[in-house]
Amino acid sequence: MKNLTLIMLVILVLAACNQPAQQDATATAAVPGAGQSAVKDDTSEPDVVRVAVNSPEHTTLVAALKAAEYVDALSNAGPFTVFAPVNAAFEKLPAGTVDNLLKPESKDALRNILEYHVFVGVIKEEQVRNGMTLNQVNLENVTLNKAGDKLTVNGVNVLGVVKASNGIVYVIDGVLTPPTQ
Repeated sequence: MKNLTLIMLVILVLAACNQPAQQDATATAAVPGAGQSAVKDDTSEPDVVRVAVNSPEHTTLVAALKAAEYVDALSNAGPFTVFAPVNAAFEKLPAGTVDNLLKPESKDALRNILEYHVFVGVIKEEQVRNGMTLNQVNLENVTLNKAGDKLTVNGVNVLGVVKASNGIVYVIDGVLTPPTQ
């Protein structure tokens, strides 16, 4: 009887070894050829793009990221400091500006503006010093100012700060416009 039990145990172990591995339900592989943003992950802290996607106040920014084809770039490891204008910030721009920037022929201009909102590295709120400058992805500088609890970037108010898995998002009430060259 003891030998029969041992034989049955060996058969069960061998059978289990021949079974295909179970797929983790929390993260699935992306569509072939798709970028990092296509990876499904409902358990990790959201990255900077998912912070914007999950915010009803950032639909215009998300549309701009898609038009510029920057969703995958900002979904990568980073780290990034992103200054994310709310929808109302885009509404302050002259009429037709956003529509024109979203056109395929304006992709370079749109990318320049979006790159002016991103710093490679994480600058936490407690690290900000009055008059601090950051060299953005488009190689132009922004200036951060801090007076008590009030934080601004190029004079635009920071409304809130959201930590992300690949950086930090500063929610702002204006669109940062790069200096003209």
